[in-house]
Amino acid sequence: MRAKMQWIQDPSQINVDNLNNERREISRHFRNKKKAYLRAKIEELETNSKIQNIRDLYRGINDSKKGYQPRCNIVREEKGDLVAVSHSIVARWRNYFSQLFNVHGVKNVWQTELYTAEPLIPESSAFEVQLAIGKLKSHKSSGIDEIPAELNKAGGGTICGEIHKLITSIWKKEKLPEEWKESIIVPIHKKGHKTDSNNYRGISLLPTTYKILSNILLSRLTPYAKEIIGIINVLFDATGRQFIIYSAFAKYLRKNGSTMKKFISFL
Repeated sequence: MRAKMQWIQDPSQINVDNLNNERREISRHFRNKKKAYLRAKIEELETNSKIQNIRDLYRGINDSKKGYQPRCNIVREEKGDLVAVSHSIVARWRNYFSQLFNVHGVKNVWQTELYTAEPLIPESSAFEVQLAIGKLKSHKSSGIDEIPAELNKAGGGTICGEIHKLITSIWKKEKLPEEWKESIIVPIHKKGHKTDSNNYRGISLLPTTYKILSNILLSRLTPYAKEIIGIINVLFDATGRQFIIYSAFAKYLRKNGSTMKKFISFL
């Protein structure tokens, strides 16, 4: 539907009745569009409920509760000025997360009695790789490698064998690929005004294959960590995994770091 625009010099020539009719017609048109959209969303929720697609069902319910959420494509600099140019926005986020994640001058280092590690550290087996792949969480955003976890799980023995060869090569060389040392930081809004970068937290999207090696290291170090620091109630997400690994490193490597050289090189 196109509205014909005419330049009218004399306001007395405006037909008020025709203008009101056009406004009512436009309002009726958008109401019908809104009803059709809501009807389609309700049918989508009913379909997801019938086929037991719980993930999309709850996602649709949450989206309907939140309503329309406009995107914010501008950010405020440290001085308070708003920037809308893409490269300036990226520079602002880079500076913000660089200051947030890079902590300098750590004090009050805690020291305690140290233990020794096992002298022999065997290479990972194909079964360990298979278990580590099974521990990957689905429906998660991929990192710089752009490989979703679902692809590794659906690959079967072929993918498992190739990943096992890769991890074995890394284990022998004691060096991570350069791509695995990079992550994609995504800002997630917490609360407050969306233009203020201080109202965001950052999540790091790691390469999926790196997570497989991380799961193998976690399974190797967890028995030692339980023996040294005791059994703790920690969810084995990214934070819990780092806590377990770094706690074990801090207690083992100070006294007998050479025997754990293969592990420390992975950090």
